Amino acid sequence: MKKYNVVLVGGGSIRNPEMMATLVRYKEKFPIGRFVLYDIDQKRQEIMAQYGQILFREYYPEMDEFIWTDDPDVAFADIDFALMQIRSGNMEMREKDEKIPLKHGLVGQETCGAGGFAYGLRSIPEVIEIITKIRELSPEAWIINYSNPAAIVAEATRRVFPDDYKILNICDMPIAIMERYAEMLGCSRHDFEPRYFGLNHYGWFTHVYDKKTGEDLAPRIKQCLLDGYTFGLGNEEHTLDASWIETYNTMADILRDFPEYLPNTYLKYYLYPNRVVAHSDPNHTRYDEIMEGKYPRVHKKLNEIIEANAVRGTKYDLENTTSVHASYIFELATSILNNENEIFLIIVKNNGTIPNLDPDAMVEVACRVGINGPEPLSMEPIGTFYKGMIESQHAYERLAVDGLFEKDKGKLLQALTLNRTISDADRARAVLDDLIEANKGYWGADFCA
Repeated sequence: MKKYNVVLVGGGSIRNPEMMATLVRYKEKFPIGRFVLYDIDQKRQEIMAQYGQILFREYYPEMDEFIWTDDPDVAFADIDFALMQIRSGNMEMREKDEKIPLKHGLVGQETCGAGGFAYGLRSIPEVIEIITKIRELSPEAWIINYSNPAAIVAEATRRVFPDDYKILNICDMPIAIMERYAEMLGCSRHDFEPRYFGLNHYGWFTHVYDKKTGEDLAPRIKQCLLDGYTFGLGNEEHTLDASWIETYNTMADILRDFPEYLPNTYLKYYLYPNRVVAHSDPNHTRYDEIMEGKYPRVHKKLNEIIEANAVRGTKYDLENTTSVHASYIFELATSILNNENEIFLIIVKNNGTIPNLDPDAMVEVACRVGINGPEPLSMEPIGTFYKGMIESQHAYERLAVDGLFEKDKGKLLQALTLNRTISDADRARAVLDDLIEANKGYWGADFCA
């Protein structure tokens, strides 16, 4: 059986223990020859590499080579898959993305609103540089990019690499939502076949079909939410944090106001920005919650494994490990390799998939995915409310990318003014000036100094 060479771009991410553990689970379907951790900060990924050495020694001795490096010429040579999860500016800049907007009375969230705007403009130059290097060294590699904010990144990669069907921009949030639906109904998300439309972090489920019976389960899910079903702690790392539990439970509020479709959780930031700000602490955001919770939890786990020099037989044994995020990525990879044509939610060029939207818009929709890449499933025209919402957000995303590529501060101001979390030119100008100052050296231009 052919073995595949894989690089994980962003080797220091705290998601990587889950990614590597899930890689072991998929070794029969997705056998690995060489696995590479790549990060521009070699020190940052050292603890991940030490964990990987122990994990693969115990669970994956048939892997030919495991290396970690900060040299792109080593990392990207002769690879079959690049899995990309970079965070430009690391957590230090995430804190600014969340707290600077809140200072102006605006939503402080890392992928939405002004914070997501800043993060996106940092991500684009790095993502383009990495993909360019990968294409130089491995022109046929599949690139699965889930670097945030995925919508702005996808708009930029569409322009720079317009004909490269092997670049797939994805997000695991709709899949995480489906996991919670499955908990609600007492089944598995693998029992579902979704239909979904929108932009990344800005979309709706139209149907959630039962794969075996064809029944649309969306009406049952809606009724459960409207009858007061509440989400509690889940099995995933992020569902251990209070802010995420509250976000999942906001779906019921959205559904009461807009009952036609099941919403993505992130819509709360765009539909109820004043409520979100009112319930936010400008001095203690999701950044602080992670630094106080997830970060120490993950590093405690890794340090204990490294000290014990073992995973097998400890409380961290793979039998006790699950990850929707990582599973989704490897399910996608195996669907490509085996030409399974399973349905995934992928960010693709519209091209008439949603017939009454701009054909160039990068929409997130249900696609069958096989060896020839994603094939979107066509939809009926969408209603006026949803069309208006999407067109406004799409205009924001395009103007943000225009402003970065053209070094045009005026277009950046237009973008932020259009964003539903702001919708005010004075506040957009004020937050833009602060973000420009905070992102010196990241946006790749001095045009707006």
